[in-house]
Amino acid sequence: MPVNSIFLRIYGGMLAVLVLVALLGVLSLHLVNEVRAAQHREGLAQGTFSLMADNLALQSDTERKRSLLLWGRLLGVPLQLQPMSAFALDGTQRARLYRSLVVVEKTGPHAARVLRRVGQQDLLLVAQVRQISEQLARATLYLLADELVRYPVTEQQQRLEQIKRDKGFGFGVALQRIERASLDDDQRRRVEEGDTVMALGMDGDSIRVFAGLSGSPWVLEIGPLHQLNPYPPQLLVLITLVGLSLIGLVVYLLVRQLERRVSGLALAAAGIAQGSLDTRVPAGDADSVGRLAAAFNGMAEHLQRSLSMQRELVRAVSHELRTPVARLRFGLEMVESAATEQARAKHLAGMDGDIQDLDKLVDEMLTYARLEQGAPALTFQRIDLDALLDQVIAELAPLRREIRLLRGDCQGVEGETSWVEAEPRYLHRAVQNLVSNALRHAEHEVRVRYQLGPQVCRIDVEDDGPGIPEGVWDRIFTPFMRLDDSRTRASGGHGLGLSIVRRIIYWHAGRATVGHGKALGGACFSLAWPRQQAPL
Repeated sequence: MPVNSIFLRIYGGMLAVLVLVALLGVLSLHLVNEVRAAQHREGLAQGTFSLMADNLALQSDTERKRSLLLWGRLLGVPLQLQPMSAFALDGTQRARLYRSLVVVEKTGPHAARVLRRVGQQDLLLVAQVRQISEQLARATLYLLADELVRYPVTEQQQRLEQIKRDKGFGFGVALQRIERASLDDDQRRRVEEGDTVMALGMDGDSIRVFAGLSGSPWVLEIGPLHQLNPYPPQLLVLITLVGLSLIGLVVYLLVRQLERRVSGLALAAAGIAQGSLDTRVPAGDADSVGRLAAAFNGMAEHLQRSLSMQRELVRAVSHELRTPVARLRFGLEMVESAATEQARAKHLAGMDGDIQDLDKLVDEMLTYARLEQGAPALTFQRIDLDALLDQVIAELAPLRREIRLLRGDCQGVEGETSWVEAEPRYLHRAVQNLVSNALRHAEHEVRVRYQLGPQVCRIDVEDDGPGIPEGVWDRIFTPFMRLDDSRTRASGGHGLGLSIVRRIIYWHAGRATVGHGKALGGACFSLAWPRQQAPL
């Protein structure tokens, strides 16, 4: 898929996210306004209904009926006492009632049902309020005044503070001198005459209610009482536009940066496709694109290494083929000019050896290609190492009778047989290649041994030849690698045997290494891999 199409989809997804954010903002504003309205209604009703309910808890049945009738007229709504079991209350509502708090249930656009528990009884004071109005303030003033006149003038201020703490009023309640009240002359006169006065607050969005106390210099003030103002839609639109603009800007900048980095990956991929295999991209960041860039660079390095190896293989194979082909051509010429049947047979035998050499080279190249290109089809089985080593020795010992091919000291796990999990054919090939290589370079003796541990096994093949310099240990398993010392072309082989060994043991999750032999003093090749293979 083109990069531009990908980013068009990203931008489309970003637009969808912004629309979703806007819808969530509208829903959130609606929920916030609903919660604020519920809290506002509960705050207005809490103090007044707590006063009534707590007074009812101290009265007899006859007094309760008279009080409910009087308070109902003051509030303009009927008041009832009903058992708590008559209402379907959830856990939150029950918890509020048992904590002496009011429950306000909205029953219409401007109507609500107010519930308050009476004392410690499972009895509820119920009011069907159609609209909160100034009558609530008048009733509150009456209830407070009725409570305060029972105390001396000097204690009324202290009693009011206690009521405010106990009842939890959601609005201000105070006692003050009439001359300090925010009233004009006409309003003061009406208060002194015992009337209830409502005054508009200085902010113009609230009201204050004043009433005098009989036989007291105090004026009881309630307020300011505010009308709930929901957050306006215009504010939502403004907040949404600003928020979406900021989100869109941040996302755009992030996507633009992402687009530039991905475009760099696309250009690098195009460069590699055109043959510039040394192309790389910056991969310093630890985010997803940085990890993608690191993976891309790893792929490019692997591709460059594979192609370089392929070129080396082609050059090496062409070089390896040149010698036997030249010998075959020479042999054909000699067969034609041979004077005797014996000379002709000699040249034909030499040509047959060259053909066998070519066949062996092709076999090794095919084996190496199968192991190098990908995971071969491996069927892991339990193999007895004693039987494996005996078989390899029996196969190779007759080829060079002047070299002693022996079993060294083998160490196993006590109480267990010498089993390992491996692919029989490939492990046999790996051990056979190592022993053949050791026989070509040994002077008198080659030893083969194994060591078994609970988790890992190892096979060592050691000879008494000239050994391998440490400087080339890392390169000895490279395809067509030969040394310039006594391990030369004259010793035979095509330089693929050790490479095949390395790939075989790699697919067994192990390692092939080389070092100095401690017992014979020559080279010591080792294969180490887990005794038990993980399932493929």
